[in-house]
Amino acid sequence: MKHSWKIGKIFGIDIHIDSSWFVIFILLTFVLATSYFPRQHPDWRTALYWLIGIFTSLSMFASVLIHELAHSLVAKVQGEEVFRITLFILGGVAQISGEPKKPWKELTMALVGPFASMVLAFGFFMMFFFLSVFSEPLGASFLYLAMINFVLAVFNLLPGFPMDGGRVLRALIWQATGDLKKATRIASRVGQGVAFLLLFLGVFQILRGNWGGFWLIFVGWFLHSAAVRGYRQVTVESALKGVRAKELMREDFERISGDILVQELVDEYILHKRERVFLVEDGQSLQGIVCLEDVKATPREKWAEKTVREIMTPKDKLEAVSPDDDGNKILNSLTAKDIHQVPVVEEGKVTGIICRSDILRYIQLRSELGV
Repeated sequence: MKHSWKIGKIFGIDIHIDSSWFVIFILLTFVLATSYFPRQHPDWRTALYWLIGIFTSLSMFASVLIHELAHSLVAKVQGEEVFRITLFILGGVAQISGEPKKPWKELTMALVGPFASMVLAFGFFMMFFFLSVFSEPLGASFLYLAMINFVLAVFNLLPGFPMDGGRVLRALIWQATGDLKKATRIASRVGQGVAFLLLFLGVFQILRGNWGGFWLIFVGWFLHSAAVRGYRQVTVESALKGVRAKELMREDFERISGDILVQELVDEYILHKRERVFLVEDGQSLQGIVCLEDVKATPREKWAEKTVREIMTPKDKLEAVSPDDDGNKILNSLTAKDIHQVPVVEEGKVTGIICRSDILRYIQLRSELGV
């Protein structure tokens, strides 16, 4: 979800819409306006089908947002930082600073989402019950929203990590074993099993002529990928547990001017001196940091035109850390801010630099050593 737009802020949490959301919004509105509502209410006018279709689609995604907000608010109460909520093609996802620290926190945060969806389902059903007499279109929309929220709650309770049900399973195993990594591995494998089941059901439906099976295949593929990523994330957090910035930082960094061309940076510094990260200064003043990842992200044909200042991470976007800051906190900050490096500052002076690649190499080294 690299291409998203901020549409607002709720309870201090940024709300984003991913580009893929527009695909599912248009598709859902089309299906509701041309198929679902015409079958249920064949006497409506065409314009009404589309009006209620748009209203229902927007309300459905508002329901998904409330589901994710429930997770996020509980996470904030538990002391976690919530960076954003993003709506995308499969619903929504909350970007939270880290994994829960206790099994009961995981259990609470996992169950509150389906609970919110159940409350919404009940609320929409009550609105259908009382308003359908006065407005058949609104009643039809509320009935659909009640059903879809009920399905959302039940589906999310399937024991497929990282869905809510999978997180409930992980919390229970974690409580029983006291081992988060083991609990995540088991929940992840169950999640992959649920994903393969969805893939099988999707193929079976397609063979029977039901093209809706493609949707099950897509959901199954996404769940399998998410389950694998979820276990890797916990493995990373385990490897960085107790690791401080001073153990990850580079102290032998070069200082360069922001006026030199990227081509000169590559020829004279990266290749000649075999360095990967550089402090960009103007005299004695820090301007930013540039590292190999910034060069790689720049098209090669632009190397002879762009200056280092144009590709570096500027000072105002840097997230400075102290030598004793936690490695997981640093990695989460790099990921959330979508930056490649942070300076390590002690008593107002830059004493080191940490690149995302430095952290990943450290994790790989620990993995190879089995520690």
